[in-house]
Amino acid sequence: MTHLRKIVNKTHAADLSVVFRSLSFYNQLKLFKMVKDIEKKGIILSELDEDSAVYLIEAIELESVVEVLEKMPADDAADLIGRLSADTSGAILGKMNQDGSLDVEDLLTYDDDTAGGIMVPDFIALRQDTTAKDAIKSLQKEHLDVEMPFYLYVVDEYGKLVGVSSLRQLVVVPPNTPLKEFMETNVFSVQTNMDQEEVAKIVARYDILAVPVVDDNNRLVGIVTVDDVIDIFRREATEDMLKMAGVGSEEFIETKTVLRSSRIRLPWLFASCIGGIIAFYIIGNFEESLSNLVYLAAFIPVIMGMGGNIGTQSSTIVVRGLATGRLNVRDIWSVVFKELSVGLILGFVYGLLLGTIAQLTYSTSALAISVGVAVISSMSIAALIGSLVPMTFARLNIDPAVAAGPFVTTSIDIISVFCYFQIATLLLGI
Repeated sequence: MTHLRKIVNKTHAADLSVVFRSLSFYNQLKLFKMVKDIEKKGIILSELDEDSAVYLIEAIELESVVEVLEKMPADDAADLIGRLSADTSGAILGKMNQDGSLDVEDLLTYDDDTAGGIMVPDFIALRQDTTAKDAIKSLQKEHLDVEMPFYLYVVDEYGKLVGVSSLRQLVVVPPNTPLKEFMETNVFSVQTNMDQEEVAKIVARYDILAVPVVDDNNRLVGIVTVDDVIDIFRREATEDMLKMAGVGSEEFIETKTVLRSSRIRLPWLFASCIGGIIAFYIIGNFEESLSNLVYLAAFIPVIMGMGGNIGTQSSTIVVRGLATGRLNVRDIWSVVFKELSVGLILGFVYGLLLGTIAQLTYSTSALAISVGVAVISSMSIAALIGSLVPMTFARLNIDPAVAAGPFVTTSIDIISVFCYFQIATLLLGI
């Protein structure tokens, strides 16, 4: 046990959090109590999934929890406290020191997925008439606890944001130069109610390490740092992947119970079920054709599969582009036309290939043409739907990732089957 304790306390907190996810709650609690460093405990709690973090906090003595939360950045502490019951969070806030509890309470007034909910209330802000020399002294004496001192923000007498300076700039100008003479006045800022995904896009687009958060009166109230942006992209990417796979939008679904996982996935699969039933009736209407030409059925899976695959590819490209800001909803028709063109080209390539195989196998030109044209139609329409539906959803302010799940693939399956049999009926004369 002594050797294990030594290993635990030498291991980085981020690595310990990975180990925690594979342990039972009982072993998580034992391992957590072995950690001596308070700040390391805070990192572990902030890295754990919601259920595990809540269980650990509720199983630890209140004084120990308060000690850990007081050492954590205010935004991380607010995230954890926001997950707890009202009684537990109230008890914790009552035990925390006044400055820390006020910062956390302020952050809890904002929605979790907004700039205000993820911002850090600790930042460096000085008046514009402060000299570079005095600014450096202030950093050395008054701003030692700032989590990530990337920039020095400049405010007027009312606390309104008027400029920003890099810390490097402070040491390369003459000591008596006031901030207003070398600060950058074109400051990228966000308001407290801006969605966190939009905040992350701004930080990524302008390649900055932090973005200031202002209230409705342009008063500086906090900053969003690049580490929070990385977490946002990771959470949003996970959410989009889950939606596109048709398993809901809850993070860490793999940690849920069997019944809860089934309940989450059940409604998303309903769309596929309905699509399958519709496809069944479509095929049933061509039962006579199938009985006369059984080989028509041989190509149903490949035509549906090719359409479904390119539809998924198109929707994934569009959803990712919208999420990263590389695509704009205003470009809907150029994006759709591009994907449709790609679908046509790929459709011709694979239509020719599968049509040739059909001709060599069954020596029926009408069948070969039917398969080839059906593949071209299926892949072209699939690319059209796969790009148009997510773009339309985004334009209507609906999460486009939803469209990339069973809805797109199911509609493509239905259209592929219908087009195939209509073309075959026309060309084969059945």
